[in-house]
Amino acid sequence: MQHYTVGQAARLLGVSPDTARRWADAGKVPTHREGGREGSGRRLIDGRDLAAFAVGLAQRLQDGDEPVHSSVRNSFPGIITAVKLGDVAAQVEIQAGPHRLVSLLTRESVEEMGLEVGMRATARVKSTSVHIDRT
Repeated sequence: MQHYTVGQAARLLGVSPDTARRWADAGKVPTHREGGREGSGRRLIDGRDLAAFAVGLAQRLQDGDEPVHSSVRNSFPGIITAVKLGDVAAQVEIQAGPHRLVSLLTRESVEEMGLEVGMRATARVKSTSVHIDRT
């Protein structure tokens, strides 16, 4: 399982490291210490916990009264929040800040890249196609 520092989580969520630290301090996103001993090492966030938090955060942003302003290009770095495998096809969801992107690709591609929930990935969009780069 992949783990993220608070600073890495902040970049994936599109917030400042101070905001991510405050969320961690408040227990909004669970953390543990590197090395396992309380009070030592960097704080880390499990990839699955970060994925769940990113989905909840995006939902709260969508439900809010204030519009989200963004100057988005065609590249969306984020975290994989769901992988659904069929016999031939697969569906991969990425939460990139407040943006949820869904890509349909072959099962073989997902398996070759080793894509799984909690992993960093970048969705690249051209026209109506979404391509996934493992990062």
